[in-house]
Amino acid sequence: MSRKYFGTDGIRGTVGRTPITPDFMLRLGHAVGRVLKRSYGKPSVMIGKDTRISGYMLESALEAGFASAGVNVLLTGPLPTPGVAYLTRALRQHLGVVISASHNPFADNGIKFFSSKGEKLPDAWELDVEAVLDEPPVWVDSASLGRARRLDDAQGRYIEFCKASFSSDLSLRGMKLVVDAAHGAAYQVAPSVFHELGAEVIAIGNKPDGYNINDKVGATAPDALVAAVKEHKADYGIALDGDADRLQMVDGDGRLYNGDELLYVMVADRLARGERVAGAVGTLMTNMAVELALRQRDVEFVRAKVGDRYVLEELAARGWQLGGEGSGHLLALDRHTTGDGIVSSLLVLEAVCRGGRRLVDLLEGVSLFPQTLINVRLQADQQDWKSNPALARTEAEVMAELGDRGRVLIRKSGTEPLLRVMVEASDAGLAQRCAERLADAIRG
Repeated sequence: MSRKYFGTDGIRGTVGRTPITPDFMLRLGHAVGRVLKRSYGKPSVMIGKDTRISGYMLESALEAGFASAGVNVLLTGPLPTPGVAYLTRALRQHLGVVISASHNPFADNGIKFFSSKGEKLPDAWELDVEAVLDEPPVWVDSASLGRARRLDDAQGRYIEFCKASFSSDLSLRGMKLVVDAAHGAAYQVAPSVFHELGAEVIAIGNKPDGYNINDKVGATAPDALVAAVKEHKADYGIALDGDADRLQMVDGDGRLYNGDELLYVMVADRLARGERVAGAVGTLMTNMAVELALRQRDVEFVRAKVGDRYVLEELAARGWQLGGEGSGHLLALDRHTTGDGIVSSLLVLEAVCRGGRRLVDLLEGVSLFPQTLINVRLQADQQDWKSNPALARTEAEVMAELGDRGRVLIRKSGTEPLLRVMVEASDAGLAQRCAERLADAIRG
């Protein structure tokens, strides 16, 4: 059954357009509250948000919706998505709600939900909510209304959680870090975490005004971090996105490290400590060089569909702990139930501190394969692209030419009439030529 409002990461869209409107949010809070009351007599939910101007409006509407269904609300104010996941579990809330559109610009917003265990909720739960949204509201009487209160020390509690993920035997003393919070939810939390662990911290992207979240800063715009690291002669730079579940890192030479490389470092550090790592999970887009490097170290590597939700599902199914995406969504399930940019960066810095080696040295022997991505617009008569004989023939020829030097990924866009053609190869020219051949075969 298809979902009307929920996507792969909650509900998201442009503010002022359905479903990101106050009337819909009131209905959503009411519907979620009714679903919760099937399992709990007097449910309590936690609501956190990022720094977008629209967060105040949506928070008030959700709060009213929950109260109208007889659900109590605990408000944290600005707090990273993983912080809400943690506190939902720690404070025994029945549900965690995050108002954020993650790395999107300020004009967008969205809603994410976490279970009482701080985990993403299954499709079946989302379908239940959508079914109740189609029903008339059932307002509770005055004596049964929910109450709302603020949690004044939410940020401090989450700071301590992040610090606890870093080895108590190590310190960041003597290390200079630039921390870019993308003018987002971690603008106060992130600099404090690294400072309290001993680092000298230069904070950028830490002056939100409601409109500047992710604007030329943060994990999706790392040029600001690269420049700041060079300007301040820092050892490393850490860039988060608007809700701080995504991470990019930079070293003192200005070299940028993506999520694929950082995942490898996290795995390699555990192997260096003598721990067994049965396997790691990436996505269809994870660079082939990382897969080969892990397999050379006898670590099984599995690809999930693109999206941290699918990485999580694959990790849970296999009982593994480490996974992630090149975009910087990294998972260490023995440290947190969801992706956490701050915790992931601490695990990488822990590897640097413990080994006494630079980050670039920890990636010795791992050289990312060049990737070529071409978007091909599909015509009305090309929607059944999988039955295109010319494409099938060309793909077989390209794969034979690449052999073990590369791979091909062709997938349809979920939002536009496009085919995304990605070729990865040990040689950039080879990747470009093969991708162009495939694109030509699609165009006919």
